[in-house]
Amino acid sequence: MSRHNPDLTLRNAAPEWLRAILGALVFVAMVRGGVSLHHALLSRPRLRGLEWLVLFVTLFVGGVVVRWGALLLGRIVTHRTVMSAGAVVRFVATGVGYALIFLVSLAVMGVSLQRLLLGAGLASVVLGIAAQQSLSNIFASFVLLFARPFNVGDRIIVRSAALGVLECDVRAIGLTYVTVATSSGLLRIPNSVMSASAIGRLPAKEESSESDEGPAY
Repeated sequence: MSRHNPDLTLRNAAPEWLRAILGALVFVAMVRGGVSLHHALLSRPRLRGLEWLVLFVTLFVGGVVVRWGALLLGRIVTHRTVMSAGAVVRFVATGVGYALIFLVSLAVMGVSLQRLLLGAGLASVVLGIAAQQSLSNIFASFVLLFARPFNVGDRIIVRSAALGVLECDVRAIGLTYVTVATSSGLLRIPNSVMSASAIGRLPAKEESSESDEGPAY
């Protein structure tokens, strides 16, 4: 398994937990040290390069800790549910972690944290309104992955106002769409539509077996 696509099916070992916890403690200590250094260098503008160096190291350590923590969460969810759910949780945890590191880095540089939170709140409201449909699909993916009304490989029947009655085979569960195979081909259904539908499982199709008798001539 490559570095960019770690194996989520492995169980978390004690050294990995210890590494993540120690990394988080080091990150917190560096943030506090960076804030103190910023106040100490306000009267010494010639030493601002030292502050930038500390900020760079803090961002590097924070990024490593976020990757470790997201991987641990992804593996926990994978072992309790399915691999696709673990991948989604790892993706979301990574994004949230990087956003927090960005806010913390600005606080280290002396930017008011209250103003940052206020600006982030306003921006989240605007983005939420603009991307309402996409966000509803993402939240619906969590419902599907944790409630598990179906799994990849299941044959299901879907009843909804948007789709009518549909019998299909589940091929993939993504962050925004569920890919199913129907009699007319592959179909990508938004997660929000699937979560609002009545879904039942059907018995798998029996593969046609050859007759014991030889072919007729």
